[in-house]
Amino acid sequence: VLCGGWSARMGTAKEWLPIGKEHLLQRIVRIVGGVVDPVVTAARREQPLPVLPPDAEVVYDAVENAGPLAGMAAGFEALAGRCEAAFVVSCDHPLLKPAFITRLIELLGDHQAVVPSHEARSYPLVAVYRLDLRPLLAELLAHGERRVHAFTERCGARVASSADLLDVDPTMDSLRNVNDRESYEKAIGDAG
Repeated sequence: VLCGGWSARMGTAKEWLPIGKEHLLQRIVRIVGGVVDPVVTAARREQPLPVLPPDAEVVYDAVENAGPLAGMAAGFEALAGRCEAAFVVSCDHPLLKPAFITRLIELLGDHQAVVPSHEARSYPLVAVYRLDLRPLLAELLAHGERRVHAFTERCGARVASSADLLDVDPTMDSLRNVNDRESYEKAIGDAG
């Protein structure tokens, strides 16, 4: 679970946004933890986080201010030797559905990664990646690359179309993230 962003458009730390009786990061860790184990959260050093379950590990970005690739690198290193692949999601997807995670894992098959695509847009921060991609992540970071799309292109990720996912998430709400107050307020309403 990635939560090391600066939340510039939101104007406040997304991981602390309340949704129901929990904070957004707590909600995402709970949802992800219901499907996969272990759960690792990647954050910036010195970043205050809401209380997480004792079995949820926290690691810190491998390279400071390098965006989600740095968080992914830190998380992948923490998971090395413990599993073959990781479901990656940023903490700002409050309507993420467990069945959506399960389906992406099923779609991985023999591929290096599986990235959902909906309405001509890909979502590399709601995706599954094999951990043997760690050297590629390290190489990209070492060369100053910060774009997640560059990583997914280089690793030859399988694209999961809406048709592959609609039966588990008919509204594709798992892909909705909150970047500003308006999208956050709408998500709270839709979360019930």
